[in-house]
Amino acid sequence: MTAPAPRRLLGDLALWAALCGAHVVWFRGDPAPSVARDLVLPLLVATVVVPLARHRPTAAVALAGALCAAGLADATSPAHVAVLTLGTTSCLLGVRTAGTRTPLLVLAGCLAAALAVCAVLRAGPVWWFYTLTVLPTALLLPWLAGRYWRGRTELVSGGWRLARSLEERQRFVAERARLTERADIAADMHDSLGHALSLAALRAGALELSPTLAGRDREDLAELRGTIADAVDQLRETVTVLRAAPDALLPSAVAPADTVEALLGRAVASGVPVRWEREGPPPVLSPLIERGVYRVVREALTNAVKHAPGSTVRVRITHDHERDHTRVRVVNALPVPGPSAVRPAGGHGLAGLRERVTVLGGSLWTGPYEDGFHVSATLPHRATPPHHAEDPDAGKDGTGKDVRGQDARGQDVRGQDGGGQDGSGRNSRTKTGGGPHAGGSASEAARRLAQVRRSTRLRLAAAFAIPAGAALFFVPAAVFLAYQLSTGVLAPSRYEELHVGGTRAELAELLPARPFPYPPDDARSAPRPPGTECVFYRSNGNLLAEVDLYRLCWSGPRLTAKDVLVP
Repeated sequence: MTAPAPRRLLGDLALWAALCGAHVVWFRGDPAPSVARDLVLPLLVATVVVPLARHRPTAAVALAGALCAAGLADATSPAHVAVLTLGTTSCLLGVRTAGTRTPLLVLAGCLAAALAVCAVLRAGPVWWFYTLTVLPTALLLPWLAGRYWRGRTELVSGGWRLARSLEERQRFVAERARLTERADIAADMHDSLGHALSLAALRAGALELSPTLAGRDREDLAELRGTIADAVDQLRETVTVLRAAPDALLPSAVAPADTVEALLGRAVASGVPVRWEREGPPPVLSPLIERGVYRVVREALTNAVKHAPGSTVRVRITHDHERDHTRVRVVNALPVPGPSAVRPAGGHGLAGLRERVTVLGGSLWTGPYEDGFHVSATLPHRATPPHHAEDPDAGKDGTGKDVRGQDARGQDVRGQDGGGQDGSGRNSRTKTGGGPHAGGSASEAARRLAQVRRSTRLRLAAAFAIPAGAALFFVPAAVFLAYQLSTGVLAPSRYEELHVGGTRAELAELLPARPFPYPPDDARSAPRPPGTECVFYRSNGNLLAEVDLYRLCWSGPRLTAKDVLVP
């Protein structure tokens, strides 16, 4: 809502020039002008209130209201162009102030000050009429117009901000979907293909040591093992590139039907010396925990094959029913002398495994142990993921693909019906990946819209209720006063036709229906013929100016004197 500084300065200068021009024109048209009161003071006030209304609009309104109150001291007419300055500052108050309590108090204070001035000066009916009608109009209506403009501007700017936010969220969701897809590819390559290549390299190394092979065969196997090692290095480089989000929870390629026993059986068949045991009766574990145990064993076994080929690997799975947790411990000894193993690189495996175990509510320890290396994980029998994360393996299909849409924080964006794939069996996450963001944006948009609607209704109600309340008190009195002022008018031509000595019956056609009931005190106390009763009439119907009064003095039914009282 804030305009640039040069634009604000030009706007303030234009407003100041318009107010000063109005005051100068008014001063030149005033039949009895006062330079100090009608020119210098209004110009000074306009010079002060225009910049003051930028930061202190309530003070600017109060100053303009004081100028209007001072104008009521004019003995000729209460009307003054200062009311234009008051209306302008009142409009700026509505535009630049969000609340209603303070502005209403300021407006009421300005009106109360003007009424107090009328009471102190014992002003005539014209001044009271002006104070009760013109000043409230100049205070309330511009303020309501300013509030309407402010509300409209806020609604438009809020709509643009929301549109920009939605565009940014859409781009963010699309980017996260792309990164998640890359993470899926990296997970498949790292967990499945890397594991298989490591076992193939180990088996080739074992065959290379076979005594039944000829020299040429050994050279071929060595070349094959080196090729596999290069392929593993290239695979790790590709995975590093694909893993754009290092903090993402990469889904695993674990088939639900695969088990720890089958995994260890394949390792033994590949020539890996594995010893394993299970302590305690196996509990009924949730699929999340079973997959977590599988992932710990597989990652630890893969690392042992990569970094310590030929060493014995001991696997122990302990089920503690008292504490309701399962502990998985994998220990490998130092590598035995032999052909060089696949060159280790990367390091994403244990980091990703730690994230997955933590998500399930467990813990993971890794490090050197008895001249070797150990991986130890403790998993609860029931997954207790933190409220801000979920199990990365949940919602997998038979091939290990994640069939749920996830946003940037890994939260599920689908409904609770368990659906996750389209008709082609492909991951349909990208079709609904913006779920939580879109829902959150929709909720935020609905909340903002409801707030704006409530504010608009309140402002609309205030726009009608405040003037209606003011009209309920002021309009009837103003209308009655205007009626009395306009009906007690004796035209100058008819006044000239009145002749002293005429009776009421003879002069009835020339006289108004009723006399003017509010003559000034000096007119009432003016000398009059003894034994007469005097009535007063206004010389014209101008409601906002002090006009000549005609005094007719009657002695019984006969007119004995007529006078013109100049204010």
